[in-house]
Amino acid sequence: MSRSETTPHPLSIWVVNPFDDIPGEGLPPLRFWTLCRVLAGRGHDVTWWTADWSHRRKAPRRAVPRILAEEEGFGVRLIPVKPYRSNVSLARLRSHRDFGRNLEREATEAVASGQLDRPDIVLASLPPLEGPEAAARLARRLDAVLVVDLMDLWPETFERLLPGPEWIRRFLKPLLLGGMQRRRRVLLESADGISSSTRAYADSALRDLPAVADERPAYVCHLGAYLAEYPEPPRPYPLEVPSTGGETRPLACVYAGSLEQGQDLDTVLAAARRLSASGTAVDIHVAGSGKLEAKLKADAATIPGPARVVVHGLLPRGAYAKLLSECDVGLVAVKPESLVAVPYKACDYAAAGLALVNALPGELADLIDRHRAGMPYTAGDPASLAGVLGELAADRRRLLELRQGARRLAEDAFDREQTYPRFAHWLESLSR
Repeated sequence: MSRSETTPHPLSIWVVNPFDDIPGEGLPPLRFWTLCRVLAGRGHDVTWWTADWSHRRKAPRRAVPRILAEEEGFGVRLIPVKPYRSNVSLARLRSHRDFGRNLEREATEAVASGQLDRPDIVLASLPPLEGPEAAARLARRLDAVLVVDLMDLWPETFERLLPGPEWIRRFLKPLLLGGMQRRRRVLLESADGISSSTRAYADSALRDLPAVADERPAYVCHLGAYLAEYPEPPRPYPLEVPSTGGETRPLACVYAGSLEQGQDLDTVLAAARRLSASGTAVDIHVAGSGKLEAKLKADAATIPGPARVVVHGLLPRGAYAKLLSECDVGLVAVKPESLVAVPYKACDYAAAGLALVNALPGELADLIDRHRAGMPYTAGDPASLAGVLGELAADRRRLLELRQGARRLAEDAFDREQTYPRFAHWLESLSR
């Protein structure tokens, strides 16, 4: 793709991220597809460097069809890597190593041969470490601005996987993770700018780097959602409670996302049993895939009414948006030790106007409180979750008020139609 001549100051921008779905793999666009689309729409020459192995589907990738690439307005380059089946494995680390090495080689060759212009800006996501490390070497060699985009607390997210009691974990942490933390420190010190998907990730990564925190331009753009996918939630006045056969319909809740150990799914099932025992009618829909899907289906089948857990598996995007639009409550059932701050599911729930019932402390809890968008519960405590859901099932007026607050939260902080153009403008300012 050649640099556009229709924009007064077009830039050549490289985006480095091996994880997100690329055009043709699923809708809607996630963070990096959205950013590439916005940058291309502003007249820039954008190339997205990603892996030829899909992190989400655990399957090989195909090149983006030419007609789709032309519609999107940016290029996608696939870097060969070794496949991996588990997100926590040596095979995944070897795949990341391939990504860094092969990215550096192929990008250098593309510029030297004239296939691509020298980049003005290189934005690389962390994790993994190997991608932005290669991007840093390329940026120095090609005289480009380097931006590191913090998507997770890496490697701190591995701390919960260390074996043994706390004293052993404290001993193992510097041995197993210290090298990765030193590499991150060197990387952030070399960056010209730092962006992040949450304030929490930026604050944590820069806590021991005061000079970097003070001197580097920084920007926070949440993962966000497309509000147009969802109708606005019903208003509380006048109060209208949908009913079936003269009775209040069950409270409709949804958990969306990965079905893995870092999620608080055992608590969701146990809370459903408590609600059934108390006679509270609640439908809990589970949409997603992962290692725990079969177990969840088996356990859900043993829960007697009136509370139900329905496991849908991974839904097509249209069906997913329809499900959220038909629910009242979005469950941010994530264990705090996962170190997740503001997950995609929270952005989607807010966009759909669902009251957020949330187990995560910190940034998301503050956003929910500020907008009066939901209620907290204690992760690992079925009585806490059942109590919150029972309260919302009984007080439909308050439920509708919280749903309005959730939509306000989405409009203020998560609306990609607003937040990503501002992110793009910040990136442009670094080049100037």
